Amino acid sequence: MANETNAGTLSFTDSVNHMADRAFEVLNIDPGVAAAIKACSATLEVNFPVEINGKIEVFTGWRSVHSSHRLPSKGGIRYATIVDQDEVEALAALMTYKCAIVDVPFGGSKGGLLIDPTKYSREDMQKITRRFARELIRKGFLSPATNVPAPDMGTGEREMAWIADTYKHLHPEDVNYAGCVTGKPVAHGGIRGRAEATGRGVVYVMREFFRNPDCVADAGFTSALGGKRVIVQGLGNVGFHAAKLLQEEDECLIIGIIEKDGALVKEDGLDIQGIRDYIIEHKTIIGYPDANFVADGKSLLEMDCDILIPAAMEGQITPDNAGRVKAALIVEAANGPITFEADEILRKRGIAILPDAFVNAGGVTVSYFEWVRNLAHIRFGRMERRYDEMRGGHMLSAIQSMTEQPIPEWIQKELVQGADELDLVRSGLDDTMRLSFQQIKAVMDSNDKVSDYRTASYVVAIDKISRSYLDIGVY
Repeated sequence: MANETNAGTLSFTDSVNHMADRAFEVLNIDPGVAAAIKACSATLEVNFPVEINGKIEVFTGWRSVHSSHRLPSKGGIRYATIVDQDEVEALAALMTYKCAIVDVPFGGSKGGLLIDPTKYSREDMQKITRRFARELIRKGFLSPATNVPAPDMGTGEREMAWIADTYKHLHPEDVNYAGCVTGKPVAHGGIRGRAEATGRGVVYVMREFFRNPDCVADAGFTSALGGKRVIVQGLGNVGFHAAKLLQEEDECLIIGIIEKDGALVKEDGLDIQGIRDYIIEHKTIIGYPDANFVADGKSLLEMDCDILIPAAMEGQITPDNAGRVKAALIVEAANGPITFEADEILRKRGIAILPDAFVNAGGVTVSYFEWVRNLAHIRFGRMERRYDEMRGGHMLSAIQSMTEQPIPEWIQKELVQGADELDLVRSGLDDTMRLSFQQIKAVMDSNDKVSDYRTASYVVAIDKISRSYLDIGVY
């Protein structure tokens, strides 16, 4: 019998498994094989003491490995007061499917620490993080070869730098120590473009969706991405970068922002950078002057708009509100924002959903680039950039000599300027999200049993994983 929460709804893990079950049915996968793919391989729970302000506090953390069919297993570490084992295992499963969809050669993993980071000083957080890292390292749940964390909710570059330094001191003989985590500061082995990667990946998916007229028409749209009215839930790292790009590069109107302390609404478009700056300064959206404030922030999930982007927490759209969602397109930038039961309701209503297992894979894609960079011990573009600039200069001179016509400055710049690391990262991310969308669309176009993007995404993932399991003799 499926596990259920106190509210009587499916647990996060069971919600993910039920969504995967649709794909298993389409692919006619043997039930035993399906059970093996869905099963979480291992979960470590640690309880460790740390002295804080002269008193001993005991902290609880988890690291779950869903699949190690490809190594290392990959997934972030989140710090939050709502973290539990079920959440960590569900997120680890999503990572397995996510990596398969975008052809990143990792298994799925996830970690969490039960803590409110806002209640501790920087020095305290460093002690706690380093001790948590030691627990994971000593028990074999963190290394460049087997299990590689990354930032998630409540963590960032700072925490990843502490973890990497802790691993380095425990394993000074490991020349690849920098690859034990991704999402590090650039000065400590990180890669340019990692902080924006998940949000930028969301936008790349949306752009590819709108490049396909049949997808656009099926969602009930008659025009391109530009001018679409968008509501974003969560202006953290993912939501901010997605909203800012959509506003500045795609000319979308961000008409609503939902945060934990309420929401902001402005029909002619919000100033995303201005709101972000206000939040950083005031730690709240309350009092922001250039928008209408709505105390019941979650009510905006039901507000009329073209596109809804849940970029905050799991379980935000449930059977309680799914029937009132008015968006024509939902883009899941967060992990698990729509429950399985709500997904069933939205599917029946004909609302298009671009699913989390694909949409927010930008982070792990660029994490893969960073991990490869760490193992190669060389910055992307270092060896070829100046050669490309020289070759471009020769081409420009040849064109000018043959045509005897002035060449516009922007063309000169494009021809002569070699790609730096950020250019290459963004190019690789764009290519990954485009190709993955086309794989998903191909499944929908070729299989009458698949009518939605989520099922198609899981079909893509599970087909690859099952073949991998077969190849290595798991069954």
